[in-house]
Amino acid sequence: MSRQIQTKRQLTDTALLGMARLFPQCQDLEIPIQRTRKEYEGDYTLVLFGPAKSARLAPLAMAQALGPWMAEHLPIIHSFNVVQGFLNIRLSDTYWLGCLQGLQDGSLDRVHLTAKPAKVMVEYSSPNTNKPLHLGHVRNNFLGHALARLLQARGHEVIKANLVNDRGIHICKSMLAWQRYGNGETPLTSGMKGDHLVGKYYVAFDKAYKTEIAELVAQGMAPEQAKKEAPIMQEAQEMLRNWESGQPGVRALWYDMNQWVYAGFEQTYARLGVDFDVMYYESDTYLLGKDLVEEGLEKGVFERDDHGAVWCDLTADGLDRKIVQRADGTSVYITQDLGTAELKYRQHGIDRSVYVVGDEQDYHFKVLIAIMKKLGRPYAHGIFHLSYGMIELPTGRMKSREGTVVDADDLMDEMERVAEAHTRALGKTEGLGTAELSTLYAQLAMGALRYYLLKVEPKKKMVFNPEESIDFQGNTGPFIQYNHARICSMQRKLAHHGTQGQVRLGNTTLLDHERELCRMVCDYGDVLAEAEAAYSPALVANYCYELAKAFSSYYAETHIAKEEDPDKRLMRLVLVHQIKLTLQHACGILGMALPEQM
Repeated sequence: MSRQIQTKRQLTDTALLGMARLFPQCQDLEIPIQRTRKEYEGDYTLVLFGPAKSARLAPLAMAQALGPWMAEHLPIIHSFNVVQGFLNIRLSDTYWLGCLQGLQDGSLDRVHLTAKPAKVMVEYSSPNTNKPLHLGHVRNNFLGHALARLLQARGHEVIKANLVNDRGIHICKSMLAWQRYGNGETPLTSGMKGDHLVGKYYVAFDKAYKTEIAELVAQGMAPEQAKKEAPIMQEAQEMLRNWESGQPGVRALWYDMNQWVYAGFEQTYARLGVDFDVMYYESDTYLLGKDLVEEGLEKGVFERDDHGAVWCDLTADGLDRKIVQRADGTSVYITQDLGTAELKYRQHGIDRSVYVVGDEQDYHFKVLIAIMKKLGRPYAHGIFHLSYGMIELPTGRMKSREGTVVDADDLMDEMERVAEAHTRALGKTEGLGTAELSTLYAQLAMGALRYYLLKVEPKKKMVFNPEESIDFQGNTGPFIQYNHARICSMQRKLAHHGTQGQVRLGNTTLLDHERELCRMVCDYGDVLAEAEAAYSPALVANYCYELAKAFSSYYAETHIAKEEDPDKRLMRLVLVHQIKLTLQHACGILGMALPEQM
């Protein structure tokens, strides 16, 4: 249990005791407690409107009576103020210094653990093997990886999974285009990354497909019919049938081209700083789920229509009737997901399964969860869809088939160029060698990219602007990185004073900035708990910014190095050191590197 939770409980228990003494007519009350709003003085606020109504008293009168009683009976209270029915409580400097000392004596890895650890699988990335990763994949990977790190930081056992979409008509499109136009080209002969090479032929297919449609329409065929009759589409569908029947030549080409893509993906994943514990492939899982269909029919959860198709009626759940097996006995996408969910549970015995998938699949996951509940699966209540909004450019949406997406590799290259330009323009390259600068530019670029994509709540759509993300001022990754480097620089200069030691609680008075910073580092555990509950790394990202911003103001207004009082200087060094450790821990969850020199 975090110290902040203990403090809230202590305040609440004291308030309830005071209510019982002061207002005996109050029975079995609940007193909501929350952080005091920034415009008022205080640390915690007791909301007394409900208790006052129960006691038939004016909220203001109740707060005015309860405040003095609590201050008298609870030593950690420094002062209080009343605003209508809100009792705002300010805690003592001794309390906050005690919190700071407690963090110094403990480990951030121990302080913020959950009381109920679980085994959780987080599935993210899920690329198609017909194109390279793009900007949308980057947001997906960062979200999934940060969430996994967040859950690990909270003490859960986390399995990071990737389900690769390596089969289907979209894969056959790239294969067919390569057969038509590739002339035996390979990553080795072309000098292209394998995923880029395969993506090139996916675009080539679409170009040829549109040409054939236009020709058929010009001959008098209706557009929708032309899309079906275009020869290249007919060939792609035939190739898919040959793949499903195991035709050796098609399978060999499929294997080779997928290997090219996987090699390219590995390079991109390494550069993005994401990894996986388990890999699933749709070519292995697409036939799963048929046993669940039979089970559903036996249990009466599914029904077979007159044509032989199998359906699940979810209208009572606010959804619709969902087909789970076609009349010819073949599976649909939801059936595959049902089977894969069952496979994950049997293999790993997971308590929770988190899917990081775009919001266009919101309905799909509602159906998945509803069906699993009807089938009585114990893990159904642990399935969570981390839905996130699409990411766009200032010029609009991206389209893979038309080759208008922002490629992940190109994006990272561009971010490094922008990072270098900004760093040189600000004159922050002094004393760094070529190799050190190269590392710094990469850290700034990826820090900017990760932070920019993670600071937005997952459900929100967003527009990505590379220039804005790399700014050293404002709500950006480089701003956080710069303030961490500033702390490291200060510590190097003051190394002879040390950063450890017993803060003498009774001899030190905190400035307002110091109280706020103490509160923020002590609140970190609550931030992680809230972020886990909301499945939102954005809460951690924005906490990092607020902490860096508060430190920046404190640093500008306080002469830490020139402080002559040894107790006060030690307290400040301990506080700044704890800020650094907290930033490192939080940015580690986000996957952001923090340079020690900028």
